[in-house]
Amino acid sequence: MLKLMQNEWMKLWSKKGTWVMAGLLVVMVAGMSGLSKWIGTMNDNGEQNWKTYVQEELTYTQEQLGDSTLVKSERERLEDKEKVFEYRLANSVAPLDSFSRENMIMDSSGIGSFVVLLTVIVAAGIVASEFSQGTIKMLLSRPVKRWKILTAKFIAVNVFGIMLMLVGFVVSIICAYILFPASSGQELVWNGKEVVAASVWGKGLYMLLLSFVNVFVTATFAFMIGSVFRSSSLAIGLSLFIYFMGSTVVMVLAKYEIVKYIIFTHMDLTIYESDFRIVEGVTMSFSLAVLAVYLLIFLVISYMTFIKRDITA
Repeated sequence: MLKLMQNEWMKLWSKKGTWVMAGLLVVMVAGMSGLSKWIGTMNDNGEQNWKTYVQEELTYTQEQLGDSTLVKSERERLEDKEKVFEYRLANSVAPLDSFSRENMIMDSSGIGSFVVLLTVIVAAGIVASEFSQGTIKMLLSRPVKRWKILTAKFIAVNVFGIMLMLVGFVVSIICAYILFPASSGQELVWNGKEVVAASVWGKGLYMLLLSFVNVFVTATFAFMIGSVFRSSSLAIGLSLFIYFMGSTVVMVLAKYEIVKYIIFTHMDLTIYESDFRIVEGVTMSFSLAVLAVYLLIFLVISYMTFIKRDITA
């Protein structure tokens, strides 16, 4: 199995297109940082007094807590925010500036938006290309079980995605240090007992992990479509449709109970670190459970199709 994985990895990185995608990611992340810097410069007309802003947020949070229909998880999240806001006002601890170095490092979720586009291309073609190039017969004629071959390809795709995420994160850190000033504020969190300073690096990596879930799910879907239909273009098209249109579908179906069980609702886990909610009453643990079911279905279809397929087809 290890040798198969190494072969798939070497095959993947021997292609010129793979290096082009890595270079394109560097350009896109650097461009995103530059755009953020430009926006910050355009909006540099004086920061609102942070105490006024925090007081407004505290008042709004307390109003939300007055809603008796809040689910337990949402109430706990708001109570944690309330404690942090009260601590800031009582101890004069300012939040991080919007366009500061630390805030840019923590806000690493945008990297996943670029990585998912590139990973889908690889996932869609890693099996389909074997059929289109006519190498599938030679590949499956080896004395190696088919499930091992498919597993090696699947792992190679996801390692590729992980590496792109890390490359994007490193580039974003470099750009943050070059383009943005350090903040005089501090990130705070409630740890269940008291308000403490949060690690900027830990938060950045955590957001990176959450955004990779979207990459992993979308790539697995593309991998399934490419394996079943042997068409990379179809796999890329359907995967990007899911990625770009998913939120629209969720908004349309938001008032129906079924929205809690469709994959689009749960692909972006970074929403659990924000105040934005399209569907109320859904927790991260529930989202992970739903995604696990869909991933299992995608993989079962991929393996069953690949194992049983006639290599002459």
